[in-house]
Formats: sequence, structure tokens, C-alpha cells
Amino acid sequence: MEKDEIIIRKAILHILDSAVGMPVLSEELLELSPDMNDFLRDHIFKIVSGDDSKLCTFHTEESHIAQCLAKFEEDKLVQASQSIASHLYTIMNQNIDIPAADLFVVTYQYASEMHLALLKMNYKEYYVHYTENSDLGNRNDIIKQTAALPGTGTKLSEACVIHLSDMSMQVVERKYDINGEKVFYFSELFLCCSTRMSQKAKLNIVTKAVEQINKKYYEEDFNKQMEAKSIIHNDIIEQGLITPETIGEKLYGDIPEIREEFTEKLEKYNMATEEVKPKSVQTVKKFEKQYLTTDSGIEINIPMEEYNNKQNVEFITNPDGTISVLIKNINRIVSK
Repeated sequence: MEKDEIIIRKAILHILDSAVGMPVLSEELLELSPDMNDFLRDHIFKIVSGDDSKLCTFHTEESHIAQCLAKFEEDKLVQASQSIASHLYTIMNQNIDIPAADLFVVTYQYASEMHLALLKMNYKEYYVHYTENSDLGNRNDIIKQTAALPGTGTKLSEACVIHLSDMSMQVVERKYDINGEKVFYFSELFLCCSTRMSQKAKLNIVTKAVEQINKKYYEEDFNKQMEAKSIIHNDIIEQGLITPETIGEKLYGDIPEIREEFTEKLEKYNMATEEVKPKSVQTVKKFEKQYLTTDSGIEINIPMEEYNNKQNVEFITNPDGTISVLIKNINRIVSK
């Protein structure tokens, strides 16, 4: 998916500031300037192309949002968005830990299909300068803005995009304190939907299980640590995904007891047979290099391509148990 393939059609903005005591609902659509189009497109693209988003399904009979969209007409975006914004504000007003925000409701087109985006822009604090006249001339100062919106370089904490043809959606969210308990209020209370684990969360579970097994059985075997990272990296590059079954077989297949323990860890999360398909470069960035630190404080980072090329990097176990790292075929060294 390319960002430019997202075509913004219509948008409206509602102010959901808990300090005001009531939502400030817009009666008119936004004028979509080129800058506004870019702003909305950037945030939508981050949701649909990132690995933080979760695939979700509405509980149709319980969901106010699903009912609002059941007979959605783009010409009635103002009315539908007001109902959606009012519902969200009611939840926010009842739970003081949910941050105040502006809500963009956006219709957009991708691959000839209509979508709706709900973008909750939690307020940020920023300082800006201002100038005023005084008896001595200009006086420059700064003032704190408490309702600034997140820029395009910021990932939204709560947002969703809904495919209007089948009502499937992708959600990004974080937990907030609701009645003394950390809750995903955006999906559970606002959208009323069931969620599946994000690709990033799946990858974290697999790598955490590998780390736990390696720490228990191979804590002194740094080669095993590097092997695990290399296998995960190579599977992602070559296949675009990893499967826990394959990772377990490649790492622990020769010792059934350890292989079974690895599988049991993943079964706790219903992950034993799941595929993990990360899309974002940032998600897999940590697998691109081997990062090593010696007991003497020397730090080495080796690109995975070089680590896999035994003609360029060699790890030698000496008779006294110490380890030497041999880096070969160097044409030039640059000090940084």
C-alpha cells in the first residue's frame, strides 16, 4: 500500500475537551486544503501500514458505532459523526483518566473501496512564542498551548479505520484506568468490538519466549542467542513472516523437551500455530544487526548479512574458554 493511494473525501472535526463540560460539535465539514489532506492521510497511513494495529470485529447489537454506520450515507457525515463524537465524549466524561482530544471523522477511498477513519487526537502541551507591543517597543515571550494536536510524526494512541463494505476494522489503542483497572476503553467501551492481537504484539510474544528459553538453558551460549536472532531475521526477509512452529523446530528441534517447553509458552497466548506477518520496517529493525557487548566493555554491532557470511565474520572459541571475534576482508576502517 502506498500513502498516495489514500484519497481523502470528506472530514469533520469535533472538540472533546473534558474541561469544557460538553462536546463542541461542528455543524460543517472541514475545508480540505492540500495541507489538511496530507495531515489526515499521514495519520491514516500510519494506522493501516503499522504493526501496532489490531484487527477487530464489531459486537453489532451492542455497538453504538456499528448502529450509526449500519445505514451510513456519506452525505449525512455531519449527523453520524456528531452521534459518534457525543458517544465518545460521554465515556470520556465518566472516566477522568481518558485524555481530552479532538476527534476527526474522515471518509476516504482506497482501492475503490470506501473507508471511515476515527482519529482521536489527544492534546499535547507545547510552548510557542508571541510578540506584543509595549512602551519600549516589541516584547517577545512564550506561552504554553495545552490543546495542541499531535503532528504527522506522532503515532496516535487511539484511532481506527473501518472498511464500510464489510465493517471490518483496524484499531490502535492503549490502556487507561477505568474504575481502578487498566482497560482498552476504545475497543471495549467505545467501539464495542472484539480484537485480535497486533503483529507487533505477536512478534514480541515469540521473541520473549525465545529469550526465556535461551536464558534458562543457554545463558552462557552466546552463539545460541545470535542464532535465534538470525533465524527470525532470515525468515522475515525470505518469507515475509515467521511461524512459532518453524522457529521452535530450527532452534530446539534436536531436544524435544526444550521444544515442548517453548510450545507451551506460546500456547498460553494461543500463539503456537499463529503466523506473524510484520509490515513495518521499524518493527523488525532490531533484527537487522547483532549487538554484542564483551565483559571488558567493548561493543560490536554486526549487520545480519555480514554475520551470516562466514567469510567475513568468524567466532573462535579458544582452548582456555575465551572467545575471539575475527573480522575478515576489510578494505577500509573509518573512525566515528
